[in-house]
Amino acid sequence: MPNPIEQYWNIKLEKVKEKLENNNFEAHIVDNAEEAHRLVMGKILTKYENATVSFGGSMSVVGAGVYEALKKSGQPYNIIDTFDHTLPDEKKWELRRQALLSDVFITGTNALTEDGTLVNLDAFGNRVAALAFGPHNVVVIVGRNKVVADESEAIARIKDYAAPVNNIRLGRKTPCTKTASCHDCNSPDRICNVWTINEKSFPAGRIKVILVNDDLGF
Repeated sequence: MPNPIEQYWNIKLEKVKEKLENNNFEAHIVDNAEEAHRLVMGKILTKYENATVSFGGSMSVVGAGVYEALKKSGQPYNIIDTFDHTLPDEKKWELRRQALLSDVFITGTNALTEDGTLVNLDAFGNRVAALAFGPHNVVVIVGRNKVVADESEAIARIKDYAAPVNNIRLGRKTPCTKTASCHDCNSPDRICNVWTINEKSFPAGRIKVILVNDDLGF
């Protein structure tokens, strides 16, 4: 007997893929993080040999093993490593700026609506800036747990789940780490600073969305 949960998500993700493509995104469906890794490393990036590649903060990118694979020696890419937290703050800031001119920018999304819209909230703004403009190509890895009905549900998901979980992960001193809900705080550690909504990909195909039929990221 087919797994009803998998069958449900197969149907749901096919519909979301169609909506994304109607919105000029390039869209792919894979079964799990390992397949997402193979798609990025074996098909998407191979089109851009010797490309400059960078990242926006994303546990989905880490979870799919893409970051570690690209960090290995011998890869034919120029890596701008915005994930290196051992660097001084000024250097990290400069790398984030340089990443906005990369050939390929790989990141996740906080939420994806059923009508094919990416909704994101960022601390520094580098991740959402890259989604909007700058890198020639953007690859977005999205677990099925990020799919929501509409923009209002996307905002609620981000404020009351993604942001508190990420604050806890990062050890931030914000009220949501104690209450697990948004307080629209004024904390110096606040990571909820810049919103973006990508309704369309422009130019068409610039943003490539990989829909993962499994939970991935926060």
